[in-house]
Amino acid sequence: MTMNSINSRLIAAGGSPQKLARSAAMLALYGFFAVFLLWPIWQVVRVGFVGKDGHLTLTYVRLIFSNPVLVQGLINAAAVAIAVTLLCLIVSMPLAILSVRYEFPGRAVLGGLLLAPLVLPPFVGAIGVRLLLGRLGPLTVLLGMGRGAGFDWLGRFRLAGIILVEALHLYPVLLLNLQAALANIDPAMEQAAANLGAGRWTIFRRITLPLIRPGLSAGCTLTLIWSFTELGTPLMFDYNTITPVQIFRQITDIAASPLPFALVVVTLAVSAGLYLIGKALLGRSSDAATTKAATAAIVRPLRSWRAAAAATPFVVTLLLALLPHISVVLTSLTTTGQWYRSVLPRSFTLSHYGAALLDDLAMPSVQNSVLYAGGATVVAMAVGLGAAITIARGNRRHAAIIDILCMLPLAVPGLVLAFGYLAVSVSLQQRYGASLPLWLNVQEQPVLFLIIAYATRRLPYVVRSAVAGLQQTPRDLELAGANLGASRLRVLRKITIPLIGANLIAGALLAFAFSLLEVSDSLILAQRSAYFPITRAILELAQRLGDGLYVAAALGVWAMLLLALALSAAYGLMGRRLGAMFRT
Repeated sequence: MTMNSINSRLIAAGGSPQKLARSAAMLALYGFFAVFLLWPIWQVVRVGFVGKDGHLTLTYVRLIFSNPVLVQGLINAAAVAIAVTLLCLIVSMPLAILSVRYEFPGRAVLGGLLLAPLVLPPFVGAIGVRLLLGRLGPLTVLLGMGRGAGFDWLGRFRLAGIILVEALHLYPVLLLNLQAALANIDPAMEQAAANLGAGRWTIFRRITLPLIRPGLSAGCTLTLIWSFTELGTPLMFDYNTITPVQIFRQITDIAASPLPFALVVVTLAVSAGLYLIGKALLGRSSDAATTKAATAAIVRPLRSWRAAAAATPFVVTLLLALLPHISVVLTSLTTTGQWYRSVLPRSFTLSHYGAALLDDLAMPSVQNSVLYAGGATVVAMAVGLGAAITIARGNRRHAAIIDILCMLPLAVPGLVLAFGYLAVSVSLQQRYGASLPLWLNVQEQPVLFLIIAYATRRLPYVVRSAVAGLQQTPRDLELAGANLGASRLRVLRKITIPLIGANLIAGALLAFAFSLLEVSDSLILAQRSAYFPITRAILELAQRLGDGLYVAAALGVWAMLLLALALSAAYGLMGRRLGAMFRT
């Protein structure tokens, strides 16, 4: 039977090869999300709520709320999330207004530098902060308290240190959303209010704030969830009375006890509650908020002392935000044990950088991370491109569902997904036993799970970037290619992909860079040293006596440089549209 006759029969049956290809692609997308996103979440919920007799039970959840230590962990995690979000909002709102509404010398440079905290995970920055806040560290000496045993900053203000480090890392996420929201406001509405005699505060409260609520909601919600489930920073500060660390400490009991899964379920429930509260308080917007600006926003030029005053908040924020980065760099350059009872290190060395590349734990972790991040980027690009085409070009009903599924990893904590993959692996082991292939046993060989986890967590960046490109690309060019007889695959390869190439490159760079320094998935899924990625190696090195902390800092600097290059390239390609990557 020839191919033409097959096509004829398919068309006669009410279909076509193109329709079948679209259906197969749609099924593949739904299959990916079902297997690698919804199934892990369901496994966590199932194990947390199903007893040994196979029936639903609330016993494990009740055990959590009857344990005062676990309850205190939830309270501390919620307190950290709320405090970090409020601090980020206090920092980001003035900066967003100044960067969008005013022009002054150095605005572009300072605005770009404000994104610098994104290049370093907060738990890596905590390495430098730990030395800064040591009993006999530079802060103690600077304040004249370096006599005797010094001052126990970490013992007295450990929670405050966690909040500060996380806020200095996460404020750019909120800043990007607020800048995008402010830039989209129609200035005519504020001008009309001013013409009616409204003051600046009234205009901001009654006009501007309601119009930017969608961006404000997106940034605050993401910051809330991110900081509530942040694992690396409390671990680095050795703060154990907080839910993410309590979950991490119980990894070894997952096969014997469902209590860790119940704790993850409670974490997911609280995260969902924070998300709903954020949407209820900030997510409402007026009809005007959904309209595009009719005229370009007015940017007011500032000169002389006004320009200096506008630049001051940028400089102060930047100095504070770069403090963890500077501390990490100084730690990496300090000779072992030579940064105490002094404001600056007494002796410098470059040997830690060489050790970070030659260490038996460090160098393999770099190779592992490149492998995992590269594989995750390939998966995220394949799935993300298909999802983006569906969202921008496909059926509206399917587009809405796929869009929600693609953005779900931003709203679901990485801690939950990582434990979901653990639950899937444990379930498969219990069902198939010794016949289960090693690559499906996360405790023995986590490579597949790490690649999929990284890809799923970073998929939103690829999708948002590709969708932005497709929305700016005239569809007429694709239709013209199809009318000339080109297949959908040829149109995609010859027309669509070249037109959105910059967006795809930006999405790929973001996916690779953030996968390279993924924290939650790395710390939970990589349990054997042979498979440690960079972040897990940094944690292990930081706990090693002797030069461990200094080698960990050097490894963090290497990773920071690589991430900075990737983010700079992505920002150069996307500009302010980079803020769309961080929207739920």
